Formats: sequence, C-alpha cells, structure tokens
Amino acid sequence: MKSFTIVEINELLKGELVGTCDEQITGAEQLERATAQQITFIGSNKFAKLWETSKASVAIVDAKIKLEPGDNRALIRVKNADLAMATLLEALEPAPPALEEDVHPTAVVHESVVLGKGCKIGAGCYVGKNVVLGDGVILYPNVSIFDDSKIGHHTVVWSGTVIRERSEIGNHCIFHINVSIGADGFGYRPSDDGRGLVKIPHIGNVIIGNYVEIGANSCVDRGKFSATIIGDGCKIDNLVQIAHNCILGRSCIMAGHSGLAGSVTLGDGVIIGGSASIKDHTTINSGAVIGAGSGVMGDVDAGKTVLGYPATDARDMLKQWVALKRLSKN
Repeated sequence: MKSFTIVEINELLKGELVGTCDEQITGAEQLERATAQQITFIGSNKFAKLWETSKASVAIVDAKIKLEPGDNRALIRVKNADLAMATLLEALEPAPPALEEDVHPTAVVHESVVLGKGCKIGAGCYVGKNVVLGDGVILYPNVSIFDDSKIGHHTVVWSGTVIRERSEIGNHCIFHINVSIGADGFGYRPSDDGRGLVKIPHIGNVIIGNYVEIGANSCVDRGKFSATIIGDGCKIDNLVQIAHNCILGRSCIMAGHSGLAGSVTLGDGVIIGGSASIKDHTTINSGAVIGAGSGVMGDVDAGKTVLGYPATDARDMLKQWVALKRLSKN
C-alpha cells in the first residue's frame, strides 16, 4: 500500500499547506466517508460545511474557499481542486495487472504481425494477419485484433475487446472491457419483393486518434464507404453507441448511454450528456453542450447548450418547464 505525508502531497500538488497533521495518507475518499488515513477534496462551497464533521485528516481545497484546518488536520489550497485530486490519484493508483510473458503461449499471433518493442499479449488473444502493434502496446487476455489493423504506441486494450479488420488506432489510447471497434454499421433496405430487408454492406473502417479513451461495452461502427473517425483526446463513457461514418473532432466527451446515429459530425470539445440521442446526418458544432436525456433533431450552433426532447436552447426549455409547472398547479 502506498502512503504519503502531507508535506509530500503538498510538494506533489504545488499547493499551499495550512495546518499540520502527522497521519500517513494511504488513500482518498469522499468527505462523508473518509477516515483519518485518507485525504478528501472540496471544490465547491456547497460541500465546505461537511469538513467540520468529516473524519479526513487532510483536504485538497480550492483556494477561493474559506476554511480553517482544525486540530491535527490540514488543508492544501490549490487553484483547482478537481485537477489536483486527479494528480494525486495518479500517485496513489495501484499498478495494473502485470503480464509475465511478452506473448502468452495460448495467444494466437499470425506470423506476419509486426510487434513493437515491449508489447505484451495476454492469454487467449487473437492477432490476425498483417496487424501492426506499436511500442508498449498491451493486450490483456482474450482480446481479438483482426487483419490489417494498426495500433499505435502505448495503447492499452482490456479483455474482451474486439477490433475488426482495417481499423487504425492511435497512440496512448485506452479501450476498456468489451469495447467493439469496427463492427458493421446498422443499414438495411426493404427488398424489391417487399418480403424482407436487404443488408447494406459497410466496407469502410474506423480511425481513432491519439489519447482516446473508450469505456466498457461501447461500440464504434465502421463506415459504410470511408471511415468513422474519433479525434484526438476524445473520452467515451461506458455503453455508448457511435454509428457508421460519424466524425468526432478533438476532445469530445460522450457520457453513458448516449448515442450517435449514422453520419453525425461533432466539432471540437462537444459535450454530450448521458442518455442523449443524436439524429443521423446532424452536425453539432464546436463547444456545444447537449443536456442529459436530450433528443437532438437538427444542427446545433457552436458553443450552444441545448436540452430536452426535441432539444432546444437550454434557457428556453427551462422556461417552458417552469411555465408548464405553473399551469399544472392552476
């Protein structure tokens, strides 16, 4: 178990230490649940009142919040408590599971595969023909990488993930458990005789940039003609659907249960809340925010926040909800 003194933590965070505490800090926890050996954080005045009753010995605190440390307790004042806590959690994080062999004896790796330096391939993996794995790639047990795919340096792929043929993955990506990359898009047309549905082939691929993280059980479908593209730095939550030929700009965020229909385009820095649904062939421009549970039926301007079903300007939608609530009381 890792442990740190408050002085060591303050040096790591480059904060301002207020108060003294002789406890060794071995973990982090919420204010209400923390013990004397744990550090907590306070990023809002809303939670500052909980410090008095918390058992935590140390709190990382936004500099703008006025608090006193108390007896044998300390505060570390920083510019941004959320970012400081992220830095500390990296230091506290246990080491990931280690793969002892470079290539486990039960893995199936085609003779044409190109392996970079320091690659690790776990038990039960399948790596197909002409696959290229960059330096330091880790495939945890039971990952499948199909033919002609390329994975950049230091990308980590967790168990159960399937990366279909011709996919192109960047550097420093993380794919969590059971991610699907490059499955067929959802495309069907009624048959000429009207007695069934004809499957539309999807012959494109998926291209994913650098520093992309995709959560467990999320799916990115291949393009119909060209590519489905995920830009650098995008962060995708669990249980997210990204359909064929979608294009995501840089540093987009999609929360759990949200979904993009086919050929949706997101600009840079778009945020999509949980369970939001985006209609096909829609463009959401850079910096726009889609509220949780919303249904987007048309294009969204840059920097705009929309809410509701169908989604509209968030302020207008909130006014509508207030008006309806007043009407319901009459």
